[in-house]
Amino acid sequence: MVLAAAVLGGCSNTTLDIVRDVAGSRADIAPDAEAIAASPYARIQVKGAGVSAVMVLGNDDDGRLSWYSDRRHVVFLRDGLLVGSAGLGRDVDGIHVEGDNPFLDLARLDGQPVAVARRYDWREGYRYGVPVTGLLQRRGTQAVEILGTTRTLVHFEETLRGPGVDARNEYWADPDTGFIWKSRQLLAPGVSLEIVQLKPYRAGRR
Repeated sequence: MVLAAAVLGGCSNTTLDIVRDVAGSRADIAPDAEAIAASPYARIQVKGAGVSAVMVLGNDDDGRLSWYSDRRHVVFLRDGLLVGSAGLGRDVDGIHVEGDNPFLDLARLDGQPVAVARRYDWREGYRYGVPVTGLLQRRGTQAVEILGTTRTLVHFEETLRGPGVDARNEYWADPDTGFIWKSRQLLAPGVSLEIVQLKPYRAGRR
């Protein structure tokens, strides 16, 4: 329940300086492909929940990546999946995949639906440990343009059902590696985030 305070309070001056230098004061403008390619920093674009921003990687905590905007919005990702947020207004304290995680090997999924068990922790309404079942299915390939480069990606849809939850996640992944380049994921009931990898993070490089 203290996620936002802990994260924002623990955001170092160095991290915030990097975010300000990279994102600037106009985080909602369209990202510039040349500037991003020239930058040493990994970056994503996030839209939804009243936010439209380019975010910079602030920390890699054993695979849990913390992405920051210059306005102190924070999004947490693990293996391309949304696992938490802070400062967005409609935040999720935690999203946990329980049991088998098909997202670790998306490239091998065929057309058969695969069940995904999750638990969501929402501070709003004190809804913690909400069980949500996803049904993940491959939907073919689509051309997706990111920063002027068109990629042929595999499109996956995941229907989500649970107490107070009736939603759909979408993912666009590399057909060979399963890397998720673009996604639209549930943040809170009725609210989703679109997340695009502008400059992916590689271990040892931000």
